[in-house]
Amino acid sequence: MNLANQSILARLKTAWNVFTSNNTPLPDPGTQTYSYGSVSPSQPRRRYTNERTIIAAIYNRISIDVSAVLLRHVNVDVSGQYMADIPSMLNSCLTLEPNMDQGPRAFRQDIVMSLFDKGVVALVPTDLTQDPTTNEIFDIFSLRVGQIISWYPNHVTVNVYNEAVGYRQEVTLPKRMVAIVENPLYSVINETNSTLQRLIRKLSLLDVVDDQSSSGNLDLIIQLPYVIKSEARKQQAEARRTDIEMQLRGSQYGIAYTDGTEKITQLNRPVENNLLTQVEYLTTLLYSQLGLTEEIMNGSAPLEALINYNNRTIEPIIDAIIEAMQRSFLGPIRTANNERIKYFIDPFRLVPLIQLSELVDKFSRNEILTANEIRGIIGFKPSTDPRADELRNSNLRVPTSEPPAQPNAASTDAANIAGPTDPVLVQPGNANLSDNNPVIPTVTGA
Repeated sequence: MNLANQSILARLKTAWNVFTSNNTPLPDPGTQTYSYGSVSPSQPRRRYTNERTIIAAIYNRISIDVSAVLLRHVNVDVSGQYMADIPSMLNSCLTLEPNMDQGPRAFRQDIVMSLFDKGVVALVPTDLTQDPTTNEIFDIFSLRVGQIISWYPNHVTVNVYNEAVGYRQEVTLPKRMVAIVENPLYSVINETNSTLQRLIRKLSLLDVVDDQSSSGNLDLIIQLPYVIKSEARKQQAEARRTDIEMQLRGSQYGIAYTDGTEKITQLNRPVENNLLTQVEYLTTLLYSQLGLTEEIMNGSAPLEALINYNNRTIEPIIDAIIEAMQRSFLGPIRTANNERIKYFIDPFRLVPLIQLSELVDKFSRNEILTANEIRGIIGFKPSTDPRADELRNSNLRVPTSEPPAQPNAASTDAANIAGPTDPVLVQPGNANLSDNNPVIPTVTGA
């Protein structure tokens, strides 16, 4: 059944909303609170520790690369090969508008950022054509990224943004209608004693040391040339300390003088420890476990490093997302009808222009891509020439479809009656000579 062909009236009659159809209590309209600022209230707040460290930059880099991969609702053949896109509302969510606040790429990036931050996320279909609790086949009008609050045997409680009221709400939904995506890098990123969590703790300690060093306190110890035991000596020492403070505060460059018998020791000098070395070691270890390099982060990585990064980091995350969508949004019935959710990566995105020209020539000569398909890859508009849509090698001459001309049977018989047209060598003394063509014998020698 093609759900895209249903009339709008039929969809409205059977439409199902995750908030209103669940009888979720809504607050009084007069007491609703609204968010102000440049950040959408639909975006969840990340953890504070991640925002103060380089971890946020790693999350952002990976999420941007994952969001560049396109997701589509497609038809496949019996061998699982892509055939065509399905004109469904789910495909529109994946390629055009997943919800009112996000585009497809922002939605994919939100999935990855929430996945890294929480370890597991729920992709919630908020508007559907049918009630998913009683129907196996339904289409999806909008999708949201939610945070799982509670787990039950067959249900989960999800904190998801409700665009009708403008803030996030908690709803309990069946597991089979919610795409639950688990982080494939959970043991590296989200475990309590994982490499990333250890790095976060070390960076927090390093921040504390930096804050103490830049607090503005001198932390000086003044050793006076006499023993301070009596009350008079204590008052004399306090007066000496106050005098040095006044000198430092009143001086333009913070200079003070002391007696030659006094000794000053500064406590807030750099402490010799291996904290920075541990941070560097954990950062290198984390990069290796995530398939990252410094060149990937600054954009100067070679092609081999990018391929390794795509295979070890990007592809497992994309696979986890589409497998969760396939299981929950399509189900066994639509999967049996050769419906799939597939991802598509531009294979020419990382190829330099010089190598791209060689690949284009090979794909054209081997009849893999047409001229218009190649023009679409390099960003040119399609050609109106009909030959541009033909899958052929343009370096070879096109064979004609007309068969070679056959000789006429009547002319062949006439030629046989008239005799052969080849010249006949006539020897001297031949009795069958024509009077019209006399042959003069040739005499050789004297």
